[in-house]
Amino acid sequence: MDGKIKYWQELSDYDLETAIAMLESKRYLYVGFMCHQTIEKIFKAYFVKLTSDIAPYSHSLSFLAKKGLFYDIFTEEQKDFIDQLEPLNIEARYPSHKERLMKSLTHERCLDIIYKTKELQKWIKLKL
Repeated sequence: MDGKIKYWQELSDYDLETAIAMLESKRYLYVGFMCHQTIEKIFKAYFVKLTSDIAPYSHSLSFLAKKGLFYDIFTEEQKDFIDQLEPLNIEARYPSHKERLMKSLTHERCLDIIYKTKELQKWIKLKL
C-alpha cells in the first residue's frame, strides 16, 4: 500500500503546483478546481494509509473523509474549508456554473484558497 500512498501524494503535489501556475496565469476558475484535486488526492492517500484499501472512486471530499473515518478529526475551520472546496470541482466543469463561479474567484480569494489548501495538505502529509 505504500506505493499507492506515494502515488496519491505525488499527484496531490503536482495538482498544487498546477493550482499555483493557474493563479500566476490568472486562470482563477482552475485554481479552485486544482485545489479541490489537491485535497481529493491527499485524502485518497490518507484513506489508503488508514484502511489499507483502495480509495473509492469519488470526487466528494466529505465522502472520502467520512468513508475513511477521518472526517471527525478535522477542526471546524477545516470542515468549513472542505465545504468551500467541494463545489469547485463540479462547478468548474459545467458551463452553466462557470460564469457565476468566475465572478466569485478573485485573485485574493484564490490566494486564500491556495494557502488553505497548502495548510490542509501539509496537515494530512504529517499523518502519512
